[in-house]
Amino acid sequence: MKKIFIISFVLILINSFSLADKNMKIGSKGKLSDVTRTIKVKMYDNYYEPNSFNIKKGETIKFEVSNLGELVHEFNIANAMMHLKHQPEMEKMVENEILLGDKIDKDQMHKMAAMDKSMGHSHSNSVLLAPKEKGIIIWKFENAVDIEIACNVPGHYQAGMIAAVNLD
Repeated sequence: MKKIFIISFVLILINSFSLADKNMKIGSKGKLSDVTRTIKVKMYDNYYEPNSFNIKKGETIKFEVSNLGELVHEFNIANAMMHLKHQPEMEKMVENEILLGDKIDKDQMHKMAAMDKSMGHSHSNSVLLAPKEKGIIIWKFENAVDIEIACNVPGHYQAGMIAAVNLD
């Protein structure tokens, strides 16, 4: 009986690690010298233009992102599970008055980041932009699987601010 328990435990543990590994395959921060093309992205209130991206595996893309909406938006490259895990951090940014609907309180962000690193929102796979702001992400899609681009500002993902990523 003890052997069956140990074997079951090991199999569950191995399966958990392989599932976690698969779910984390989103690519990595790219180098400017490796960029194969540039994609200009416009963020409006709760949608992206373009609303889908065709990308070849291994390609390094420079995303030039502009927030043309009236609200704060995020351009985040991840999978659905990662987006769901990131959303409580974004809610915390609202609770701590860092995200204020149409602006980002950068002073408050820096103060809070000293106590809680997640409040700094310094992720290489994401840009958080106030209205009229622009940002750049350079991303290498070397091992990406089942990813999407989404805004995790509270309510935006649920409202459909998601862009499909089609990997060839």
